[in-house]
Amino acid sequence: MLIYLDVETTGISEKDRICAVGGISVEKDTVALCDALIHPQQKIRPDSMMIHHITNETIKGAPPFESSPASTWLHERNRRHHILVVHHSTFELQMLQKEGFVWQGELIDTLKCVRHLIPDCEQFSLQFLRYELQLYRHESALADTLGIAIEPHNALSDALHVKMLHEYLLDLADTATLLRLSGTPVLLQKFHFGKYKGRYIEEIALQDRGYLEWLLQQLDDSNDDLDYSLRYHLSLL
Repeated sequence: MLIYLDVETTGISEKDRICAVGGISVEKDTVALCDALIHPQQKIRPDSMMIHHITNETIKGAPPFESSPASTWLHERNRRHHILVVHHSTFELQMLQKEGFVWQGELIDTLKCVRHLIPDCEQFSLQFLRYELQLYRHESALADTLGIAIEPHNALSDALHVKMLHEYLLDLADTATLLRLSGTPVLLQKFHFGKYKGRYIEEIALQDRGYLEWLLQQLDDSNDDLDYSLRYHLSLL
């Protein structure tokens, strides 16, 4: 079974929690959807609301994760021989672990796979790749078939785009390779943010080592590829 998953959250800090779960499971000809709001037991940050448009009023009557349909749906599919497919697994799995859910099966991280297989992309966010790789050309037909409304940063809609991105990657590499790449650190070549956006990390390591050292101190656990890349380039000096 393949499980395509996306979560929306109250924010991206250590204290933030899940407020929505979207999932699509596929096993042979059987497809099952999960589309659930979650009460995060805390307020949703305004900067998160403006992305996913889930307000505190929206989740007022929603259950906490442990008693939600999403928890049941995920636990029923949490098997060692199943494959979970997500975009940015470090973040998604950390958020699920805060709710007491630990994935037991195999994992494909479409973010890591794109970074490995298509390193020249200017950005690696799911919505950027939706357009850069022209997934949007085929999304309406698939969405209509599955009964999903396309709405960026809606959890179920994003799970649909994770599915489409995974299928795109299968034209570049087989499942065994995608599984391997998902567990392999990515050596990033360029900065995709900040004052050195678009510049090579190797170049900045030579010109402004202090910036790389400062940036390392700001990173959290969800930036494992950037952490790996900064340490690699600093070790060469």
